[in-house]
Amino acid sequence: MRSSLFSAENLEQESAQPGMRLQNSKLLKIELNGEAMARVGSMVAYQGNVQFQALGSGGLGKFLKQKLTGEGVPLMKVTGQGDVFLAELAKDVHIIDLEPGDALSINGSSVLAFDSTLQYDIRMVGGSGMAASGLFNCIFSGYGRIAITTRGTPVVLNVDQPTYVDPQAAVCWSAGLQTGYHRAEQLGLGTLLGRRTGEAFTMSFAGQGFVVVQPSEEPPVMGSGAQEQQGGLLGGLLS
Repeated sequence: MRSSLFSAENLEQESAQPGMRLQNSKLLKIELNGEAMARVGSMVAYQGNVQFQALGSGGLGKFLKQKLTGEGVPLMKVTGQGDVFLAELAKDVHIIDLEPGDALSINGSSVLAFDSTLQYDIRMVGGSGMAASGLFNCIFSGYGRIAITTRGTPVVLNVDQPTYVDPQAAVCWSAGLQTGYHRAEQLGLGTLLGRRTGEAFTMSFAGQGFVVVQPSEEPPVMGSGAQEQQGGLLGGLLS
C-alpha cells in the first residue's frame, strides 16, 4: 500500500527517554513509565498497559476553588507503561520545562498535561479586583514539564517596557510579573452612542519576565460566573 500519509513525518516519533515530547505541532506524546496528569477528554490514542482515573480539579481544595471562580483544570491521572497521545481541538501544542524557583501563571483552558512532580493552585490575578469582577489563573511551580495549547502560533513578549494584552488572548506569563487591569477604550459621547472599539479593557504587565499571547481570543463560556462577564478569559472549566 502506498500513500504520502505513510511518510516519515507522520510516523510515530520514538525516543529512548520516557516523558513528554511533541509527536507533531498538534499532538503531544507521553512515553509513560509511571504517571502523569492530563486534561480530561484529551486522550486520542494509546498503546500499552495504561489506566485513566478522573480526578476532578485535583483535590477537594481545588474543586471548591474551581466551583467558586470558574477557573481550574479538569484532570485525569494517567498511569502505567506505554505511549499516550493527547490533543485538544487541533490546537497547537507547546512544552515548557519548569525548574526549581520557576512559577508560571496560566489560563486553565490552555493546560493540556503536566508531570505529576509539578504543583499548582488557583489564585486571583493581581490587580484585577472588582474592576475585573475577580479574575483567576492557575499557578504552576516545581520541577517538571507542562504542555500547553494555543489557538494558532503565539508571540512571546519580553516585558521590558509597559506591556498590555487583550485578556482573552493572554495564554500564560511569568508568575512574578505585576499585573493590572487597564481601560483601553476612552469614554466619551461615541461610547454612550454605542460606538465601541471592542477593546474596552486590557491586562497590563510590568517587571521582569514574559507573556505568551495567542492570535485568537478565547470565546465566552456560559455559566462560569465572573469569568462569563469577562468573555470567558480563564476558561470556565467546570467539570
